[in-house]
Amino acid sequence: MGKIYKKLPNARGTIAQEAARMFIQEGYTKSSINRLSKNLEMSPGHITFYFPTKEHLLAELVEEMIEYQRIMMEQEISEGKSSLLAYCLELTAIAAVCEESEVARDFYASAYASSLTLARIRENDAEKTRGIFIPFHPDWTEQQWVATENIVSGIEYATIMTREAETPLEVQIEKTLDTILYLFGIPEETRKMKIEKVLSMDYRSLGHDLLLGFPEYVARVNEERLKAKKKK
Repeated sequence: MGKIYKKLPNARGTIAQEAARMFIQEGYTKSSINRLSKNLEMSPGHITFYFPTKEHLLAELVEEMIEYQRIMMEQEISEGKSSLLAYCLELTAIAAVCEESEVARDFYASAYASSLTLARIRENDAEKTRGIFIPFHPDWTEQQWVATENIVSGIEYATIMTREAETPLEVQIEKTLDTILYLFGIPEETRKMKIEKVLSMDYRSLGHDLLLGFPEYVARVNEERLKAKKKK
């Protein structure tokens, strides 16, 4: 008799929840559908019914990460930070956690390298940066926002992939932020002020919160969706 697998009431959400834990704790590259199947006691075929490949799972979690980072950024703004400073802090926190954690670097680098996810990252970031920087470029067209974001995403990827042995983190952050803010037309004095402010903050702790809190966020969203489904 073949192995009997579990039937779960919210299989798609449960798969995404366990994948988030695996990708963040063990690494995206080292994870596999078969490993996920064993952890969930669910057949590989059941998993691939919802997510045909591991890359499709990554795409699902990138969507969740985009929303999670939006919530964290809104929290920073609610605490009195400007949207520009919150944006700089988000980029800095990601760079910091990727410098310290190989699994974080693996997750973000895989997201930027995947054709399924890169377009979505650029689309989201173009919308976000337009909201922040439009006072400096009120006449920019959609094509100009998109073109600038395509350049910025390349800079972000290079920052993620840079190791401390190559360039000290603080130097990398300073150069990265200065270049990105320059591309969006921020005056030199303002760039300098924002960068100094970010570097004086505890951005490493924010990076840790971002990494460790993400699986918990996915689990919480999964639970809320399941409750909403039961009410219908």
